[in-house]
Amino acid sequence: MKVALVHDHLNQLGGAETVLKSFTRIFPDAPIFTLIYDEEKTNHLFRDTRITESFLANLPLARRKFRWFLPLMIAATESYDLSAYDVVLSDSSGLAKGVITHPGTLHIDYCHTPTRYLWSDHNLIIDKLESRWLIRRLSQAFKGYLRVWDRIAADRVDIFLANSQHVADRIKKYYRRDSTVIPPPIDIAPYSVSSRHDGFYLIISRLRPYKRVEMAVQAFNKLNLPLVVIGSGEEEKALRRISKPNITFLGWVDDATKIDYLKRCTALIHPQVEDFGITPVEAMACGKPVIAYQAGGAAETVVHGTTGVLFEEQSWEALADAVIRLRTRTFDPLVIRKHAESFSEEVFHQRIKDFVVEAWQKSQSKTY
Repeated sequence: MKVALVHDHLNQLGGAETVLKSFTRIFPDAPIFTLIYDEEKTNHLFRDTRITESFLANLPLARRKFRWFLPLMIAATESYDLSAYDVVLSDSSGLAKGVITHPGTLHIDYCHTPTRYLWSDHNLIIDKLESRWLIRRLSQAFKGYLRVWDRIAADRVDIFLANSQHVADRIKKYYRRDSTVIPPPIDIAPYSVSSRHDGFYLIISRLRPYKRVEMAVQAFNKLNLPLVVIGSGEEEKALRRISKPNITFLGWVDDATKIDYLKRCTALIHPQVEDFGITPVEAMACGKPVIAYQAGGAAETVVHGTTGVLFEEQSWEALADAVIRLRTRTFDPLVIRKHAESFSEEVFHQRIKDFVVEAWQKSQSKTY
């Protein structure tokens, strides 16, 4: 069984790239096909993998101004020669699912979300240049074309995998396709159970509007309990301005410092909606409970009453009430850690390998 991996573009590091790296460990002989590759920006994570870039990589300015080449990305995605492979495993939140495969090739797409800027976040601008009236209008028209192509591209996928039920529901809504949920891999090895409590609550997040950190600030201003905020972003100045002395901002910290704060906190606060959400699992890997808004991935990873407390309304009042409720409960760090282990890399590797092999065998039995 010859496997090829397809990724949207390899010029950044994030959750999708973490999944792709896991795929290379599961299928070490599989090459990666991607629009463009930047070894420095991916921290040399894929240096031992054979990577085939699209023709975009040869165009002037493509590496520096990648987003400018959106009109050519469809043609570039469709240009890969995948005819030599039995299975194509794409890893996509964008265009990679639209590759064209041989009739005998099984195409499985691990979908992080249906293309966000076309569907669930379609009102967000693609580029800052869209603040100009003419470019904004042209972009809106182009998005209509992209939506048509994206819907057609989804039909090219034989099997969809989703990283959460939240994403599976989006796949059903926008692509009218069923999918199997396999949560992404979390490297829990650096995290260990801690029963230490230094009395503070913790947020680890980019400080952007949709993360709803201002809601946590309001709640802890009222509760007058210590809150530590790790992260930075466009809202940092405004959040600092409205925060009382019980709230501390650390900015971004290194992994060792982050783990140290996770081990010493009373609980992690997670007020936003994420497709999956890695940080709550990292907190649970330290045996710490999570206070989370009951939506998105957190509603699937946090077990109410066992590994944390969920609240149903996205308001500071509901969050404050959840904090008070958590303070009246007792949580077993070992039980919380055991739950986190169900999202480990080892579990992910086994589930993906078993799924791909079984799907391939079924496709071959239908062929004959």
